[in-house]
Amino acid sequence: MGFAISDELLGTVVPIVVYWIYSGIYVCLGSFENYRLHSKADEDEKNLVSKQTVVKGVLLQQSVQAVVAILLFTLSGSDAGASAQQSSSFITLVRQFVTAMVVLDTWQYFLHRYMHENKFLYRHVHSLHHRLVVPYAFGALYNHPVEGLLGDTVGGALSFLLSGMSPRTSIFFFSFATIKTVDDHCGLMLPGNPFHIFFRNNSAYHDIHHQLYGTKYNFSQPFFVMWDRILGTYMSYSLEKRAEGGFEARPTKEFKDD
Repeated sequence: MGFAISDELLGTVVPIVVYWIYSGIYVCLGSFENYRLHSKADEDEKNLVSKQTVVKGVLLQQSVQAVVAILLFTLSGSDAGASAQQSSSFITLVRQFVTAMVVLDTWQYFLHRYMHENKFLYRHVHSLHHRLVVPYAFGALYNHPVEGLLGDTVGGALSFLLSGMSPRTSIFFFSFATIKTVDDHCGLMLPGNPFHIFFRNNSAYHDIHHQLYGTKYNFSQPFFVMWDRILGTYMSYSLEKRAEGGFEARPTKEFKDD
């Protein structure tokens, strides 16, 4: 007698496993200094929190997300029959993916920006994430629990509900969103990286935001840069080679002059 694993359980567990697998891959690739946005020495010296603390914080957030996801699937009445019924056309799946991406981006942009503009929220909540001055892959979800709940968990729930996707489709969407988020924080500019080819919002773009001069810019995450463009918080940059190897994302001249 076989043991069937529900789509709801897979939709909860798979993105967590994907997070740690891809983080591990990027950690290994980080040994190649020629592709780093910051040196390994800078990563060790400039960050204000230990990697052990980061791992504990991420595991806590993922535990909360798992509980909320199970509750969401239960309350929305999703089941295996619904998943089978919703295995729709390719066009429908693309529409659901794009809708979920736009919803998640919109929620993340306005919440993220507000947490910077509200001094209380920044000091007591969002500044935790900015203790990683030099981002790295497995620190992507290192946030205050309140921010993790409001940003990633609620944002994910909204994108799931408003897109109309099934639990089975959500396995792929949230795994994709997880890989993209990890890539944005990996601190690497790898040749041929498809995320850097198809998305303007990439590791260099987000690295700008983690620097002191960029904290009022580049709030968009994890997919597009449209809200930064529309609302005037887009900071353009150039990618320069560092003498000691690797790259550095530098703001363009108009921002240097501010």
